[in-house]
Amino acid sequence: MMPDILETYVVELPEQATALLNPLRGEIVSHLVEPASAAEVARLMNEAPQRINYHLKTLEKVGLVRKVGTRQVKNLVEVLYQSVARSFLLADTLGLSPHALQQLKDQSSLAHLIHATERIKKDTLQLMEQSDQDEKIPSATLQTQIFLRNEEERQEFVQEYVDLLKKLAAKYQPAHQSKTAYQVVLAVYPKPGKEESYEPKK
Repeated sequence: MMPDILETYVVELPEQATALLNPLRGEIVSHLVEPASAAEVARLMNEAPQRINYHLKTLEKVGLVRKVGTRQVKNLVEVLYQSVARSFLLADTLGLSPHALQQLKDQSSLAHLIHATERIKKDTLQLMEQSDQDEKIPSATLQTQIFLRNEEERQEFVQEYVDLLKKLAAKYQPAHQSKTAYQVVLAVYPKPGKEESYEPKK
């Protein structure tokens, strides 16, 4: 019997916060809401299984994921891992000032953006090779610019987008693994350079 997964886990240890805010490890945890092996996660992330396994060991060591079983795959026995919770909340007792905590989150988000960009580039090159072989590659991109007045409005925008994405994910969640999996990425960041003021036209 698989252990129950928490809805929310409060992160109180600095080593847990450091591991969770690492972009690659944070993405690994997000793929472990359901039990999965290092090989499965590696395929989802287009990474080497050895690299994923290394980070899984670290996440297990700090108590963010746990082993929940094994399964036989041909001549190999795969270890199954699962996240301890569906979502994580950084505790105030971590001892970080609000400014330091926000800075840590911002740096983590920017690092995750770099990782996501590299992953998109790698996936796109592979898909272009498939397209060169006359394989149809359905895809879609959306790029726009919005104006957010302050941090509070930015948080509201992101939350609304996340809520909408959750509804879409629930609707299109695969009933079985034979369906085609699509990657969905959201990036929200200020335009680099000097901040510009914006006044709507009257």
